[in-house]
Amino acid sequence: MPPTSCGRRRPSRAVLVLLLLACFTLITLDARGGDASPLGPVRSAVGNVLGPVETGTASAVRPFAAVPDHFRTTDGLRRDVAALRAENTRLRNRLAGTALDRNRAAELDGLLASSRSTGYSLVPARVVAMGPAQSFSRTVTIDAGTTSGVHADMTVLDSDGLVGRVVHAYRSTSTVLLVVDQESVVGGRLGSSMEVGFVRGRGRLGSRATLELELVDPSATAARGDTLVTWGSRNGAPYVAGVPIGRVTAVSATPRQQSTQAVITPFVDFTSLDLVGVVVDKGTRSDRAVISAGGVTRAPVSTSKEHR
Repeated sequence: MPPTSCGRRRPSRAVLVLLLLACFTLITLDARGGDASPLGPVRSAVGNVLGPVETGTASAVRPFAAVPDHFRTTDGLRRDVAALRAENTRLRNRLAGTALDRNRAAELDGLLASSRSTGYSLVPARVVAMGPAQSFSRTVTIDAGTTSGVHADMTVLDSDGLVGRVVHAYRSTSTVLLVVDQESVVGGRLGSSMEVGFVRGRGRLGSRATLELELVDPSATAARGDTLVTWGSRNGAPYVAGVPIGRVTAVSATPRQQSTQAVITPFVDFTSLDLVGVVVDKGTRSDRAVISAGGVTRAPVSTSKEHR
């Protein structure tokens, strides 16, 4: 027989045939013998020798074989966590939006109630900015201007009471001076005695927001708990009459003073202003809905030259 390329001789066919016959013979004897197979002791011995080796090899290989499944499981868990976080954020945003819509709906209902109780027409607007504290001026910017029928020297209120007056009106925005500003002076009237006086702001916001009332009649007095409403200006500018301002929380008077002074806590929370109403004349042309005692109506936009 010729040598192979590797220099080794191939096994003869007779040897291969003998090996195959031997294998078949052993398989036949093992199958026919069953539990009494003559190969049982040999198989048991081989199992006793190779069994521990196989078990140890499987234990050593198992962590490495589980690595791909580990990464596949970890990636799946990461995707699930990311999906749950996104869903949680979406639900939280929806809940926050629902609460905001509910609060704004309540504020709109309050403006409708204010319009019915006072008889004034209101242009609704949202507070979009607050003046910087460095300016020492308490102002806010609303998203309604001359195209909405808003002009300077108009009264601004919300569902709780007086907010302030418009000092500047532009095409789509306006600047409102808050009643708590130190430069703000409003004519006020006590609800119980109808006595009138002048209300001045102290420049504070939040829980420290207070106003100062000085009665015109030096002999008149204010009682704690009494309510104060706007006295009203000529032709309703800048303040219309009958808008709630606040409640008397303290009264002071000295022999040197020629009038009674009282501390007023405003009804409006100026740090949470959102939806407000600007008092306009009935029939005012506006690019948005106008709230009146009869409900909400929309007037056509005026084509006349607008104030800037």
